[in-house]
Amino acid sequence: MNNLVPLPVLLPILGAGLALALNRRPRAQRAVSTVVMVAVVAVSGALMYLTDRVGPIVLWVGDWPQPLGIALVADRLSALMLVVSSVVTLMVLLFSMGADEEERKRETPVSIFHPTLLVLSAGVSNAFLAGDLFNLFVGFEMLLFASYVLLTLGGTGERVRAGSTYVVVSLLSSTLFLVAIAAVYAATGTVNIAQLALRLPELPDGIQLVLQLMLLTVFCIKAAVFPMSAWLPDSYPTAPAPVTAVFAGLLTKVGVYAVIRTQTVLFPDSHLTGLLLWAALATMVVGILGAIAQSEIKRMLSFTLVSHIGYMIFGIGLASVSGYAGAIFYTAHHITIQTTLFLVTGLIETRGGSTSLNRLGGLAAASPVLGILFFVPAMNLAGIPPLSGFVGKVGLLEAGAQQGGFLAYLLVGGSVVTSLLTLYAMAKVWNRAFWRPRTAEPDALELVAGEEDSGAAVAPGTTKQAAAAQERAQRTRLPRPMVATATVLVLLGVGITVVAGPLYGYAERSAADIVEGVAYVRAVLPEGVR
Repeated sequence: MNNLVPLPVLLPILGAGLALALNRRPRAQRAVSTVVMVAVVAVSGALMYLTDRVGPIVLWVGDWPQPLGIALVADRLSALMLVVSSVVTLMVLLFSMGADEEERKRETPVSIFHPTLLVLSAGVSNAFLAGDLFNLFVGFEMLLFASYVLLTLGGTGERVRAGSTYVVVSLLSSTLFLVAIAAVYAATGTVNIAQLALRLPELPDGIQLVLQLMLLTVFCIKAAVFPMSAWLPDSYPTAPAPVTAVFAGLLTKVGVYAVIRTQTVLFPDSHLTGLLLWAALATMVVGILGAIAQSEIKRMLSFTLVSHIGYMIFGIGLASVSGYAGAIFYTAHHITIQTTLFLVTGLIETRGGSTSLNRLGGLAAASPVLGILFFVPAMNLAGIPPLSGFVGKVGLLEAGAQQGGFLAYLLVGGSVVTSLLTLYAMAKVWNRAFWRPRTAEPDALELVAGEEDSGAAVAPGTTKQAAAAQERAQRTRLPRPMVATATVLVLLGVGITVVAGPLYGYAERSAADIVEGVAYVRAVLPEGVR
């Protein structure tokens, strides 16, 4: 069983090397990437099954003496995150293959995209499995360096500018993370998470508080928690649809995962829960107010991404089993739904020629399937019953009500308001992009003008306007593989609703494990080691 643990990291790295060697054979590249991600999904599913029955599984890498070596640890929480992240990455990979060859060359060059996406997957998996802070840093750096490449694919000025902002913020947080790791090692003599769980409580309260603040600051930057979230809406919307989708689904959630580990294993008796609750409230409110002010779908979804990170921080800030269970369930739900919405937005851009609400219209009549693909995850994000978004939010609201107190009840109210405003934002997109008739066809008019200038021939009995409309319709027809992949993701989101009971039970068992913390420490450390 132990030998399964490194495979979610090892397989994508090996696949990335092979895909890079096949850079002149795009079909072989795509085949390698698909096989690798299917294998990662299978291994992750096996780890989720095993950890739920036998507890945490540990592998010490490199045969170093314990506990000096590098430990990879799979428990219920990390296994669930591995399953969801690998499934989402596989879907994004399949979606990117559905684009026509011209778009792939322009937007997501295969020779670069596939190896880089596999490296990003390896970094995400390594972060989830890391048993020490330095290996967690390595996982972050792997996924960040891959994201730098993905964010600037195509080399347009807009993408390079957005990528520059992202790189600066990421380098700043990484530098602070290294400083925090050095401080933790200087204070305790170790960076192993299980050992830190035993040694940190022996430190003076002031030193513990400083170390906790440093780590939380790093992870909250990466998770885009307010006020450290301004970089996200400017960075994500410029990337190609598959890249934006995988970023929105995974990168911030790795930061949320790191916050959960920090709060439960390293600082279980934290005095910063109040600070996290205030940050959660501000993240929800500021993010959703930014969303409803947008007239561009990608930017609107980027702001809703920030806003809904607040729900996860809400559960973490409650520091109870029910709070952590709600946060874990909502994280798994949100990875799937947010990724789906960004991929569907890519289809909207393909069909409508834009993601600006000022230029879109009539999509429900032009493409009913696209309307359904957007409507279902949009309602899920808003928390409409009985969808999984509703289940996750109700779990968090119940946890807040059980906690009691002014701040908890304020968060409950803020969560309800945020959910209603999310519904308003999604209704705004539906009304303007799908429901209202399209008032103009700018692309067709431009095409007609071009034909008049060039004197292009038009078939007998066909007006220039009709010919332009026909050509535009042909040009904007949705590729079936992309629609099929988006449909699978929408159904997966509905599937989470169907299995919400068992999945929430799994989240509760995972929350109980991390709050207790004993099983994790015992699995990693030999008897008597501190």
